[in-house]
Amino acid sequence: MSKPPRRITAARLDNIALHYLERFAASAESLRRVLRRRVERAAHALDEEPEEGLAQVEALIARYQAAGLLDDRQFAAAKTRSLHRRGASTRLIRQSLGQKGIDGDTIDGALAELVEEVDGDTDIAAARAYARRRRLGPWRLSEVRAEHRDKDLAALGRAGFSWAVARAVVDGEGE
Repeated sequence: MSKPPRRITAARLDNIALHYLERFAASAESLRRVLRRRVERAAHALDEEPEEGLAQVEALIARYQAAGLLDDRQFAAAKTRSLHRRGASTRLIRQSLGQKGIDGDTIDGALAELVEEVDGDTDIAAARAYARRRRLGPWRLSEVRAEHRDKDLAALGRAGFSWAVARAVVDGEGE
């Protein structure tokens, strides 16, 4: 049985936010969601109105953005590079950043930076990384490669890659 939430004060909210940011990289919107949930849970448990706490959340987010603790551009760029290294398609990167509350212009900027870094087709590079990690296509044992071709194409398709990209990676040679 968990103990009931304590009353949310400005200092407590600040401590919660700093502790969260120490543990996780966060966009302004994802931190806002976490803090709003905490405020609403405490208000409900204490039978209070959450408006004052929600206003404190907005003030805290604005203060952190002004101080540089929250920067959606840096977050988007770092998350984009990380997901690309893991083999995420451009479509999946865009969806993931959108779920974190990043606006479309910031997402486009992060993807443009990625294109400059990769010097080529980002989806091909990501699909190769994904196939290498999952041992698909050219990274599969050569004795069973032909019989698993359709499954490998389907796996790349489910990961968000187009048919042309999936076919180029599965039918290509590994690097």
